[in-house]
Amino acid sequence: MTPASGIQGIEQAAPLFAALGDPTRLELLARLSRGGPQSISALADGAAVSRQAVTKHLRALEDTGLAESRRRGRERIFELRRERLAEAHRYLDRIALQWDLALERLRSHVEVARDGEAVDTGRV
Repeated sequence: MTPASGIQGIEQAAPLFAALGDPTRLELLARLSRGGPQSISALADGAAVSRQAVTKHLRALEDTGLAESRRRGRERIFELRRERLAEAHRYLDRIALQWDLALERLRSHVEVARDGEAVDTGRV
């Protein structure tokens, strides 16, 4: 665990969420999720960016482990790596748990303070 964050694995998660933070990459992941493994040509078809840009984004997804590629003849086929998305989900679950625990501590503190005021007010 890093002292500043309290979240284990933040160094590995930061590049993952940086890759997910780009709308073009999110769209490519959505297309891979819906359509299964696809070639660069298929993914570039109908994209709002050039084929070169699609290739660059796919490489970024591959570098972070969100996608993997293999050669099939003259084409390169990209496939979503669902286990990497599951890692992102687990990381977000840990953050959500930390927030839930912090909010519960705050609620308890406020209730104790409120109950203490009610007792003090009754004495006056």
